[in-house]
Amino acid sequence: MQVRGLLLLLALMLLAATTEAGKNKKEKVKKDGSECEDWRWGPCVPNSKDCGLGYREGTCKDESKKLKCKIPCNWKKKFGADCKYKFESWGGCSAQTGVKTRSGILKKALYNAQCEEIVYVTKPCSSKIKSKSKGQ
Repeated sequence: MQVRGLLLLLALMLLAATTEAGKNKKEKVKKDGSECEDWRWGPCVPNSKDCGLGYREGTCKDESKKLKCKIPCNWKKKFGADCKYKFESWGGCSAQTGVKTRSGILKKALYNAQCEEIVYVTKPCSSKIKSKSKGQ
């Protein structure tokens, strides 16, 4: 009977210790220490060339900060990496211009970026004729 009580006591102590450890872990995650809520963030500026790792500067009243950011190297869009759009399907190929067009509607502007509501992108028409092969 004493062994059972000792095991129960140990189990309760272990449970209490893990609960306390979880609380401490949550307390350690603190905010940036700033009371300011109206941060203005600039664009992501790569450390070298036009893509890769870089920094974004932010200001709020008299405070300023730098955040790490990344511009993917395959991101060559003129409307910037901080503007996220939902795009329609590609339109038909224009015989006159040799390009096809699609539009995108602004879905999300990250870091209060100045984004256009609707953007249009074009790409050259494919010269290949795609054939649909049926798998058997």
